Amino acid sequence: MSSKVHRYENFHIFLWLLKDACWLMDFQVGGMIMIIPTVIAAFYITYLSRKDHVDLIHNIAVCCWIIANGIWMIGEFYYNDTTRPYALIFFTLGLLIVGVYYLGVLPWQYFKRKV
Repeated sequence: MSSKVHRYENFHIFLWLLKDACWLMDFQVGGMIMIIPTVIAAFYITYLSRKDHVDLIHNIAVCCWIIANGIWMIGEFYYNDTTRPYALIFFTLGLLIVGVYYLGVLPWQYFKRKV
């Protein structure tokens, strides 16, 4: 992983924490604003990691997670917490992506090396 990507990942954590702090403190405007740079940073990191398949898989899952997180926050702010089923779709998608890697691809790669 390059130091450039690592710096973006660290900055992304900062953005995500700001967004979640706004959510926790019920600062709706700040939370809504922070969704945008947090999602953009996640997608940019995913783009930068596209040549390393393992990092790419994990970063796609992070994108799903941050989208789900934003949907959940919006639901709590404006829709009486009724958007959780939509957030669950993205949480599940992210989990499936890394699940396929850890339960399918990684064991298969290990098996091929042993044979």
